[in-house]
Amino acid sequence: MLACGLNVYVLTYEYCYSAGYFRIIINFIAFAECYTNRTLFAILYFFSFFCDGLDGWFARRFNQASTFGAVLDMVTDRVSTACLLALLSQFYRPGLVFILLLGLDITSHWFQMYSSFLSGKTSHKDVKHTGNGLLKLYYGYRPFMAFCCVASEVLYIILFLYADAKSTSLLNTCRGILKESPLVVFMFISTLIGWALKQVINVIQMKTAADACVAYDSKRGK
Repeated sequence: MLACGLNVYVLTYEYCYSAGYFRIIINFIAFAECYTNRTLFAILYFFSFFCDGLDGWFARRFNQASTFGAVLDMVTDRVSTACLLALLSQFYRPGLVFILLLGLDITSHWFQMYSSFLSGKTSHKDVKHTGNGLLKLYYGYRPFMAFCCVASEVLYIILFLYADAKSTSLLNTCRGILKESPLVVFMFISTLIGWALKQVINVIQMKTAADACVAYDSKRGK
C-alpha cells in the first residue's frame, strides 16, 4: 500500500510539471500551423487550454501545487492569449481593439501578481480581503471562473476561424456569425457574455491591485 501510494505521488508530481512543458510544445506547434491550417490550430490551442484546467485539478487533488507550476501556467496562459490576440489584430479592423485587450490582460494579471507578492500572499487568487464581490466570485467559485476563461478563449477561436484571408470588419464578422445556425448563435452569444464578464473583472482586478500597491507605498513611507 505504501509503495503504491508513493508511486501515485511520484507520478502525479511528474505529471504536474510535464503537463506544463507539454502545453508549451503544443502551443508552439499550434502557432506554427496557424496560417496554413486554422482548424488544426483551433484544436491544438483549445487542447492546450484544456490541459491547463486538467493540470490545475490534478495539482489541487493531489496537493502538488507549487509556486513554479503556478507561474509557469500563468505565463503560458498569458503568452498564448497574447499571441492569439496579436493574430486577430492582423485579420480584423480595427485591430487596435485586440491590442488593447492584450494590454489589459497582461497589465491586470501583472498588477495582481505583484500586489499579492507585496502583501505576502502565497497566491494571486487570494482575494478574501478584497471588497469587490465580483472579484471574490471569480476567484472563489471555480465554475464561474471556468465559464469566463473558457468563453473568452472560445470567442477568440471563433473569431479566428471566421476571419477572412484579408483584413475585414470585426462588426461585419459578428453580424455574419449571428446569421448562422441557432447552435452557433447560442455559442457565440454565450461566449460573448463570458468574455464581457472577464474584461470587467480584468479592469476591477487591475484597479484593486493598483490600489493595494499604492497602499503599500503609503504604509512604507510612514
